[in-house]
Amino acid sequence: MIRETTGIRKIKMLYLQLLYRCNFACKHCFHGERLQYADAYTAEQASNLMRLMRQHYATEAVTLLGGEPFVYKDLPRVVRYAKHTLGLQVEICSNGYRIGPRLREIAPCVDLLRISLEGVGATNDLIRKTGSYAAALEAIALARDLGVPTGATLTVNRYNISEVVELAGTLAELGVSQLKLHQLRPVGNAARHPDMLVTDPADYERLREQLRDTELGIEVILDEDLSEDGAPVCAVPTARSGIDRIESDPRGALTMSCKAVGKDSHAFWYDKDADEIIYRPSASDELTLAIPDVVYGNA
Repeated sequence: MIRETTGIRKIKMLYLQLLYRCNFACKHCFHGERLQYADAYTAEQASNLMRLMRQHYATEAVTLLGGEPFVYKDLPRVVRYAKHTLGLQVEICSNGYRIGPRLREIAPCVDLLRISLEGVGATNDLIRKTGSYAAALEAIALARDLGVPTGATLTVNRYNISEVVELAGTLAELGVSQLKLHQLRPVGNAARHPDMLVTDPADYERLREQLRDTELGIEVILDEDLSEDGAPVCAVPTARSGIDRIESDPRGALTMSCKAVGKDSHAFWYDKDADEIIYRPSASDELTLAIPDVVYGNA
């Protein structure tokens, strides 16, 4: 249905939110009140969607998210199906909190473990959860010992913007290959914490200068909304033959633009029972509104 509506024939990666449930309630989380929702994929439904994407859109990789994917009871089953049956590259995005036993179980099937951090030490713990910083670094160290490549993400906000370079250095020492920086958008919990928003563009300029002037030892990928020129203005692709990603939330909503995630602006839906993608256009969907995607570039 995506191909018939948009002409898109290839979708490189599926971002699959397995469940809303999480052991954190981060102040910036775009899920907001949905963290309390019971919606989740069964292992069979998750496997069916990955298979459909592989067969019909030549999808090469899956990123498993939540909520927190390591609290999903069937994570090993989904990971093994993705890797062994479908031959997908498997990435998991996690808060890294007490994931050791399960990580050991699935390590041979994981191509990248990406840990979310929101600053150094107390700053991270203030935004995420007490003890979460130490736990995240422990998870990264364990992944390194298990031979699992690691990356990290950080959502830039008023409290952590001055700590990005320091965090990058710490991550580089642990062998983390890449730090991806996102702009904070006022969605979900962040809408209830406007104090976290960066309101002075000069703060972003200082961050860019620090990143340019420091030998980091780690690749830093920047959401182009954080760049000097801002993100390119471009509509959701209706004439392109391929896109980099599509994201499914635990209800089955499919979203092509990161800027539409969490806003119920999806035009497509994965029907779990029928095992098919359906088109549900509306006056506020991402195609009608031409919501641009997030574009990333090197810092």
